[in-house]
Amino acid sequence: MEARTTGLILRTRPLTETSLIVHWLTADAGRIATVARGARRPKSVFRGKLDLCFVADLTFVRARRSDLHALKEVSLRETHAALRRDVERLQQAAYAVSLIEQTTERDTPLPEVYELTAGFLGELARHDWRAESVLWFELKLLAELGLRPDVATARVSPRTRRLVEEIFPASWAEAFQLQPDAGQVKELAHFLHGFLLHHLERLPKGRSAALRHEVGVGGAA
Repeated sequence: MEARTTGLILRTRPLTETSLIVHWLTADAGRIATVARGARRPKSVFRGKLDLCFVADLTFVRARRSDLHALKEVSLRETHAALRRDVERLQQAAYAVSLIEQTTERDTPLPEVYELTAGFLGELARHDWRAESVLWFELKLLAELGLRPDVATARVSPRTRRLVEEIFPASWAEAFQLQPDAGQVKELAHFLHGFLLHHLERLPKGRSAALRHEVGVGGAA
C-alpha cells in the first residue's frame, strides 16, 4: 500500500553498494525506516535529498512482512543547511535524534514529537551554538513523553527552578531568547543527567559532545 507523508530524516546508512536505509520521523506514521534503492548512484533521483535533519515530503510503499518500507519519491522542504556549517550545532542535532530514537516506538503516530523536533531543528539552525539548547530539548521532550521533571524538590537553586518552569510553556522562539547564566546551565545539565539515567537507564550517545565537555557533565561520548 502506497502512503504519503512529511518527515525529517533521523539518520541514513548504506544497505548495499547502491542503496540506503533512511530512518524518518513523521507526524502520522511515527518513526519509519525506508529503503532508497539506487540512492548511492551518481544519477539517482534521490541524489542530494537524503541527509541528517532534511525535511521532505515522501511517498513510500509499506512492506507486508517487515518494517523496512520502499521509498518511492522525495520532495525536499528544508535542509537546515546552517547546521552543516557548524559541527557543534550538528552534534546537538544528532544528539536530539539519538534521544528521539531511544525514547519512541516505531510505527506509532507521533505528531507532537514530530512538531517539537522540527521546531527545535529550525530554531537551532537560526542561532549560534549554546549548551542550553540541548537542555531545552530534553525538558520539552520529556514533558511530551509524560516524564516532565518536577524540580520543586530537586537539588537546584530557586533561580534554576523558575527557569525550568519558563521552558515548558515557551515556544521555541521564546526558549531560545532566554539567557541563563553559566551556573544555571551547569546545574540543570547535572540534574537532567541524573534524571535521564534514572528513567532511561542509559544516556543517548553524544550528550557530552553536544553540551561541550567543559560543562562538566558525564555521559556517553
